[in-house]
Amino acid sequence: MDSLSAALSSVKGSAVRYPLLVTLMALFVTKRLWRLKLRRSRTLPRGQERVLVVGASSGIGRAIAHEYAAAGALVCIVGRRENELNVVAEECANRLPKAAAVGSSDRRDRLLALPGDFCKAEDMLAVRDSLEEKWGGVDTLIICAGVSALRPLLEVAGLEKVGGVFVPPKVDASGVQRTVAAANAAMQGNYIGPLVCAVTFIPFLSATSRAPAILLVSSLAAVVPAPTRSLYTSSKASSLLLYQSLAIEHPSIAFSYIIPATVEGDFRASAVDGGLVREADPNRHGLKRTVVAKRCIDMIDHGEKAAFMPAWYGRVGHFGYWLAPSIIEWLAGRKYNFAAK
Repeated sequence: MDSLSAALSSVKGSAVRYPLLVTLMALFVTKRLWRLKLRRSRTLPRGQERVLVVGASSGIGRAIAHEYAAAGALVCIVGRRENELNVVAEECANRLPKAAAVGSSDRRDRLLALPGDFCKAEDMLAVRDSLEEKWGGVDTLIICAGVSALRPLLEVAGLEKVGGVFVPPKVDASGVQRTVAAANAAMQGNYIGPLVCAVTFIPFLSATSRAPAILLVSSLAAVVPAPTRSLYTSSKASSLLLYQSLAIEHPSIAFSYIIPATVEGDFRASAVDGGLVREADPNRHGLKRTVVAKRCIDMIDHGEKAAFMPAWYGRVGHFGYWLAPSIIEWLAGRKYNFAAK
């Protein structure tokens, strides 16, 4: 009893001397306890969860599919490249828990590989119809698909700045058209695709799941401007704000957005504007796909709205831009090896 009294006195003394620290600690503990209380698996066990991963043929989407398959969820993977999608399906099948991988029929029931382009309404409607037929619905929608763009905007139009002067001095019609074509490709892959998925699957999730959830894989470029990334940043920002707005319109669905910095892989190799990678090698300096995938799943399980990766790096970039924009712009220029001429 004496030791308990002494401990309580110590806590009270600390609260008086360090009120801000104690308040922050209390908020941290409360948040952790609340997240445990809200854990989605209490309502929807992993073995019953029906997961749709759009953009699963490579990168983060592929890693997410692996994680869900290994945990015993029902997994549907969607991507444009059918051959690669079949490889991912086999990888997922090899990760199934033994109890779920006994027979070939079990594997077919728990793993679906559906080729399709998420920018095309007919493809996503076909996915929805297949899920309704096979599983009777879906619980979790994860959107990982997207495209890169790597060139300064005026360079896409065919202009180069030399000594502070554009060469040639004026853009011609073909340059404008080329820029519009690249912008349309970026918007198709980074905005229209997520839009089509939202319109197709939000009603389906609402009608068929007792704990519907949607996660959008966004990018730090959606909230922090960067040189050579004008088409990419603007199109990614559009889809992020779209889903943030949809979260308000559909509060019965748990929306999450992960905002990672550079991630390993060859995502930049197929830039819609034909640009070259300027920053340090993503495969040496980028986030590991498996780490990002596990963080995505953790966010969904705990109903977490938004997360930066790395947390400190993303928050410094995001808030730092509003506090000291010139510094963040200089750092962005260094990251992408860009100097205004």
